[in-house]
This record gives sequence, C-alpha cells and structure tokens, in this order.
Amino acid sequence: MIELSMILHISEAELARDVRAVLDKIEREDHRPLAVMKQPRQAGRNISECIALAKAREEMLGYSPTPDAEFARDVQDGIDAHREPIRNVWDE
Repeated sequence: MIELSMILHISEAELARDVRAVLDKIEREDHRPLAVMKQPRQAGRNISECIALAKAREEMLGYSPTPDAEFARDVQDGIDAHREPIRNVWDE
C-alpha cells in the first residue's frame, strides 16, 4: 500500500470561515481519521503533581510545613472565585 502525504497550509481565518471545506480538502476515501484536534495542555502542574511535590518536600524537611494565614486566604480566594461546576466537553 502506498500512502501519499501532503501538508495543507490554511489560515485561522479560512478554518473559521468554512470548516467543512477544509475537512473536505483533507478527507480520505477510506474515511480513516487523518488528524486529532485537541486543546493544548495548559501550563502548570496538575493537582497530583502538586501533592507529590508537597509530600517529597515534607519528607526532605522531616516535618510538615504550615502555610501562613495570608497564603491560606489566597487559596480560599481562588476557590471562591471559581465556584462554577467543571464542564467536561467530552460528555456533551
């Protein structure tokens, strides 16, 4: 089986203007997926990485650090600012 590959250069404006036309340009006859579009990973650490780092730091120090009142207030402010439920677009 010989597979031909090509690079399709399109602008963001062209994609926004006519997604169907862009998909028609790249569609294969056998209808196998050609690409995967997904959101880029956001910068920063996920919660499990933060917890692991905190545990490692605790083991290194030999005691559990206690956040000061200002830090605790900042964390609470962040939580309060984002009370909306998490929306999972994959479940829609």
